[in-house]
Amino acid sequence: MRISQQIFPRPVALIATVDSKGRENVMSASFLMPLSFNPKYVAVAITPERHTFSNIKEIGEFTVNIATLDMLEQVRICGKYSGRDVDKFSMTGLTKVPSKKVRPPGIAESPITFECVVEYMGLFGDHYLIVGRVVEEHVRRTEFSPLLHYAGDSYMEARALKS
Repeated sequence: MRISQQIFPRPVALIATVDSKGRENVMSASFLMPLSFNPKYVAVAITPERHTFSNIKEIGEFTVNIATLDMLEQVRICGKYSGRDVDKFSMTGLTKVPSKKVRPPGIAESPITFECVVEYMGLFGDHYLIVGRVVEEHVRRTEFSPLLHYAGDSYMEARALKS
């Protein structure tokens, strides 16, 4: 059994990147976590075979776009295809929003976008841990149903418990 099936559910985000020629890409990711409140840092783990990894290594910037239940089909598409072969923004109809401080775009459908600059990249097993310092954040709304990932093509909806 994979560790991703043993530690779940995990929040899903769409990681947007750009290469040196300005070609944009987006992938779904659930190996994601916050690292620090002040300053804000976020980490994502990505395999080096991914096109997104190549773009991050080349440019050193990315955006983290929190996914919602309403974005499930777009998340699936972004996880199924490679940006080397297709334009996932066109395939999904996701709306690109220009970032203020980094080159990769944000995603308008996402309730929260973090613009990140790479502070650290290190290999851990078969994934690189990429730590980004949040240099700008966009909170479009605070009321939403976050999308959670179990494993493979299995997702869940997050529900808040009242205390």
